[in-house]
Amino acid sequence: MGNQIKKIGILTGGGDCPGLNSVLYGIMLKAYDAGIECIGILKGWKGFIDNEFIKLDIADHDDLHTVGGTILYTSRTNPFEGADSKEERAKELTKKFEDLGIDALIAIGGDDSLGVASMLYQFADAKVVGCPKTIDNDLAGTHYTFGFWSAVQLASNAMDNLTTTARSHQRVFVVEVMGRDAGFLAMYSGISAGADIILIPETPFDLEKDVIDVLKKRVNAGYSYHIIATSEGAYPNAESLDRDFKTISKKKIDKLPKDTFGNPLLAKLSMSKIIVDELNLRDDLKQEFQRNGVVFECRNVVLGHTMRAGTPNSFDRILGLRFGLAAMKLVLEGKFGNMVSLQGNKIETIPLSEGVKKKHITPENDKMELRDLLVKIRYLSKQK
Repeated sequence: MGNQIKKIGILTGGGDCPGLNSVLYGIMLKAYDAGIECIGILKGWKGFIDNEFIKLDIADHDDLHTVGGTILYTSRTNPFEGADSKEERAKELTKKFEDLGIDALIAIGGDDSLGVASMLYQFADAKVVGCPKTIDNDLAGTHYTFGFWSAVQLASNAMDNLTTTARSHQRVFVVEVMGRDAGFLAMYSGISAGADIILIPETPFDLEKDVIDVLKKRVNAGYSYHIIATSEGAYPNAESLDRDFKTISKKKIDKLPKDTFGNPLLAKLSMSKIIVDELNLRDDLKQEFQRNGVVFECRNVVLGHTMRAGTPNSFDRILGLRFGLAAMKLVLEGKFGNMVSLQGNKIETIPLSEGVKKKHITPENDKMELRDLLVKIRYLSKQK
């Protein structure tokens, strides 16, 4: 099969993250060694549709794996949007291979972008290979995605740094971390930084029990500052939303705008600001702080796109290179319709249709237990 492949296309779709260029470089290294030409399709699936591409000459990109972001640009484009028949649309899109002059395609993206690649293979037998990319680490097909650990470190560092200001001003900081419907980033960075409360989408929170009561117990135990880490998609349970919240309602949340793949734009909700607004309305909380001689002041910090920024750490550089190498090998071996995957320390291969499924932090996960212990034991241990 390998000798039938003369030229491959590579695209990056969805949000950028550290390590994308590392994958590109891994692909280019193996492709050059195999005598195969690479083109970079610009702006994700949008460029695929519009025939926008550049030639990728490895001689022009020394040590590309050390550079953050993606030199191919990216977009959140759903080529199946508005299609009456997914099968017919997939067949139309697969004709683009001929327009672009490519024999195979490596798509680097998350569940949305790779879902497109999966349908091209399913309905049109397109020669596609996938590489998992999501900064949220929420793809079922791989233990870790590149960029995740770089983002965890950045968020952890930010919370570490905010602690000095929180301590200086006796302040409550609510730090909003990326994570639409999976809490890996908030959980890992929150535990790493020793956040005092960690809110994630997988466990809808009770404002009274999980935030207000904990802050009261902490201030009574002698704490004068507090760091709350929250996923952007953290969500109060129905009872708490109805009982405790004055600034939002289920109706407002349901009206959130959606992206091209139908996902609610939760960042527009700004859960960290909502929590700060709710805390500021609680006279009982203010009185508890004042009774303990502590200033009551709450601020929110949204890390947002800074979590995607900068160069990848060493883990993500190497993982990206390994993914790129493995993806190119799948092309050479003719194993299309598959996705590369990290299982333990090994790079494995799984079907795209399986790999693009979502994963979440499960209740039995030891990180859940660590989170709960970090919250509880610290104030309990200081009680006289």
